[in-house]
Amino acid sequence: MLVAVITFLLLEPLQQDIARSLADTRAPQEVVASIIACATEHGPQIVKRALDDLWWATSNAFGVWIGFADPATLLAEAAPECAAAIDAARPFLEPQEGASG
Repeated sequence: MLVAVITFLLLEPLQQDIARSLADTRAPQEVVASIIACATEHGPQIVKRALDDLWWATSNAFGVWIGFADPATLLAEAAPECAAAIDAARPFLEPQEGASG
């Protein structure tokens, strides 16, 4: 039951926020697919981390929900194996100079 709650409150919003950010910047589909596949593949590792440290899970889930926590940084922290996918996506996730909004 707790795994389902963690998946719903942490893992799914994490994946959705990253995918939405990448889609908003029109990142190449390969970049989007790569980072989502990595997050999905390492989902059990992220859930285990959350089960081992419920404070980490709670604070980060809340942070992602309110827009305070950077989902890509959170993914890198929870699943270091996703570093290459995150590095490929990072140029599309960072605010562009001169961009307003």
